[in-house]
Amino acid sequence: MATSETAAPRKVRPPAVAGRFYPSDPIELRQLITGLFAEVPPATGLAPKALIAPHAGYPYSGPIAASAYAQLIPARDQIKRIILLGPSHFVAVQGLATSSAEAFATPLGVVPVDVEAVRQVRLLPQVRELDEAHAQEHSLEVQLPFLQTVLGDFTLVPLAVGDASADDITQVLDLLWGGPETRIVISSDLSHYQDFQTARRLDRATAKAIETLKPGDIGEERACGRMPICGLLQAARSHGLRARTLDLRNSGDTAGPRDRVVGYGAFVFEEVR
Repeated sequence: MATSETAAPRKVRPPAVAGRFYPSDPIELRQLITGLFAEVPPATGLAPKALIAPHAGYPYSGPIAASAYAQLIPARDQIKRIILLGPSHFVAVQGLATSSAEAFATPLGVVPVDVEAVRQVRLLPQVRELDEAHAQEHSLEVQLPFLQTVLGDFTLVPLAVGDASADDITQVLDLLWGGPETRIVISSDLSHYQDFQTARRLDRATAKAIETLKPGDIGEERACGRMPICGLLQAARSHGLRARTLDLRNSGDTAGPRDRVVGYGAFVFEEVR
């Protein structure tokens, strides 16, 4: 991944969870992601405007995430900017937090930040710069190697979401919506630490709420990225998108025991043709 067509970025946010959530060796990492893509159906039709993908360690949620990111492959050369939102797990954030970094790094290379878009979104009252929210945050970072594998050169608008309303999120998405060069990624796991069958029931209800674009039907404990999802659902309604579930599983299906599982879903948002 090229750092930029002009100068190398001066401030780079280094990877925080390489070697834990995903391999730190670039060859091993690329082989792992390539193998995950080989297990999902090939994309057909137009690439989605937005997607929701999980953010656990790759052995747990990687297969589900791959099913979402595979849908971007047909637009590989068209997509130039990714708006990436995920929950802030470690730092309390009022609203949404940008980063002062000019690029985010992974073992696969450096992704430049769209600093002009960050400047624009910082003008909104619910958005502030807070590097601490990004320093150790995995919800955004684990999405980057997938994006680096499926896309060519692209820029990033990274947003860590804390105490923000659905309206706050929708306003940000509307500002950054752009055209076919811009796509949106919401990073979120689903239910947490239920038994296998309970998680399946709860996650099916969440998937139905997403498919019907009904943010009010997503309960507070149904997704750690609940508010970014709700904001996307509102934006999808106003922009005429429809939602589709690609994969819905949990850690009991992939790499963990079934007494306390975490739910994962892959969803895409497409223009109605």
